[in-house]
Amino acid sequence: MQRQYFKKMLFKDSNTRYRLAAYKYCRNFADNQFFRTMDIKALFFDIDGTLVSFKTHVIPPSAIMALKRARDLGVKIFISTGRPVPFIVNLKQIEQLIDGYITTNGAYCFIDKKTVSCHSIEPSDVDTVLARCEQWNVPCIVVGRQHIGVYRSQPIVDEVFRHGLGLTEFEFSDLSEVMKEPILQLTPFLSPQQEGMLMPMLSACTSGRWTPAFTDITHSHADKGRGLLAMAAYLNIDLDSTMALGDGGNDISIIRQAGIGVAMGNASEEVKRHADFVTTSVDDDGVMRALERFIG
Repeated sequence: MQRQYFKKMLFKDSNTRYRLAAYKYCRNFADNQFFRTMDIKALFFDIDGTLVSFKTHVIPPSAIMALKRARDLGVKIFISTGRPVPFIVNLKQIEQLIDGYITTNGAYCFIDKKTVSCHSIEPSDVDTVLARCEQWNVPCIVVGRQHIGVYRSQPIVDEVFRHGLGLTEFEFSDLSEVMKEPILQLTPFLSPQQEGMLMPMLSACTSGRWTPAFTDITHSHADKGRGLLAMAAYLNIDLDSTMALGDGGNDISIIRQAGIGVAMGNASEEVKRHADFVTTSVDDDGVMRALERFIG
C-alpha cells in the first residue's frame, strides 16, 4: 500500500514539500529493483494505440508472445477500452487469453457473463448533449446498454469509425431503439473548445478524449480508473498488484490508479506525465518491453 500512498501524494496533495518527495519517489520507481520485481497479478490493456497498432490494425506478434508468457506465469489479463462491447472486433488474436473487460470507458465492466459495474448517463444530460450537437451541427454516437446508434450522422462517422477503427462491417441500430435503453456513453464529434463549453452544462458526467476528432462522455462514476477499482475489489486483488498500459487521455485515470501505470511511447506528453514508466510505441514492441521490465 506504500506505493498507492505515494501516488496519491503526488497527484492530490497540495503541499509542495510532500509533492516533491512523492515526485522523487515515483521518478525513481522504475529503476528500483524492489519495485521491478513487484508481484503483479493483473494487467489492464487499452486497445487502440496500446495493444493494437493504428498503422496495421492488428496486435504485434511481440505483444501476443508477451501476453501468453504473462498468462503462463499466472497473471490475469484484462482489457480497458473506450470501445463499447459491439465495437471490440480487433482482439481475435488474444481472445482466449482475456479474463475480463473494462469497456465503454468504465461504464460497463464484466467478467465472463457477470456484470461487475454498470453506470448509465442521466437522461437530462443525454438530452443536453444531443441538443448541443443539434446546435453545433455535429454527429454523436449514442451507446445504449445493448445497441448503438448515430445522431445526426455525417461522413466523418464512417471515416473515423469504419475506416479508422476497423468497424467496416458494423451496422448501427435505429436511434429510436437505442434511446429506449439506458445510455452508457455519448461520443460527440466536438472540438476541445466545444467540449470545454459543454461539460459544465452536464450534472453528472466526465469526458475522455483519445483522438482529436471526438470525445467520449460517460457518467461521472464511470472512467477507466474507477473500472479498475471495481474489478480489483471484485477479484480481491490489491491495487499494488495491478499494472495498466495506455496511450490516450482516457487512460490517465487508470494509469494513475494502478500499482504500475505505463504510458506507451506513442502517448501524448500529458499521458506520459502521469505514468510511472514510459515504454516504446505499440509498433516498437512497447507492450513486450514493459512486461519484460516488470514481470520478466
